[in-house]
Amino acid sequence: MSHNHTATDRSVHDPAPPPPAGRARRGLALTKAGTGPPLVLLHGLGSSRSAWGPVLDRLTDSHTVYAVDLPGFGDSEMLDDGSAPTPRRLAEAVAAALDEWGLEAPHVAGHSLGGWVALELAGLRPVSSLTLLSPAGLWRRRQPVYCTVSLFLTWAACRFGARPVTALARRAWGRRLLFWQLFARPAAVSREDVIRDVAVMGRGAGFLATLRATGPIRYRAARQVAVPVTLAFGSSDRVLLARQSRFTDQLPPHTRRLVLPGAGHVPMSDAPEPVSQAILTTTGTAAS
Repeated sequence: MSHNHTATDRSVHDPAPPPPAGRARRGLALTKAGTGPPLVLLHGLGSSRSAWGPVLDRLTDSHTVYAVDLPGFGDSEMLDDGSAPTPRRLAEAVAAALDEWGLEAPHVAGHSLGGWVALELAGLRPVSSLTLLSPAGLWRRRQPVYCTVSLFLTWAACRFGARPVTALARRAWGRRLLFWQLFARPAAVSREDVIRDVAVMGRGAGFLATLRATGPIRYRAARQVAVPVTLAFGSSDRVLLARQSRFTDQLPPHTRRLVLPGAGHVPMSDAPEPVSQAILTTTGTAAS
């Protein structure tokens, strides 16, 4: 895997062993790696750019990857204007950073909240493709109570019970007990990755504000999206249930729909090869 440094104001520390990292002047931390057409990766609620680690090597041979920490998560600062961090507002912050980096029409892949932000981003500026992995916002009217409670309890456990949660995460049975909603096979996820994710979620300054901002709304298309779009859910997603969070009336009619076998809500960890193939097929760079 080749790595390219980006021009930044100051370097930041990546929770995982990092490729080159940096920060936009507008406060968005990023990891930039690889060569080829630009591909922007947007993570889910309570997560960070490190969530893309399992698929990063599979993407950097074909793309210059920009894995971004959304405002208030990972190493990125909160929005500095006091506005509610709705997906639209987060997309505006990402759009400003893309302009700063000189990315005119990047490919974009987003997971969960990041999928919703990717859709909003496509309503604000040109993109070349969208890959939506377990995207949030596809509920009928507002976020289902089940999702809200599940996410809040997971955050609270990581925030206020980090020590016992970390101790449990060191054992396979503990990972199964704690993270059965997020992963199809939590015991198979490395304890190092889970322990990192616990720390990232627990310290995420923007979690509660973003959860509140997304709760009463759903995704509504701002304009027609003509580029390739792929929608993919894991076959074992236990966070965004099919009967609650799969209302796709606002998505483009040409959207390609996939089911990722053996994957839960975080498919990058459960099924890195199918996820990377879904992204590369959407960007048009998959091997034949």
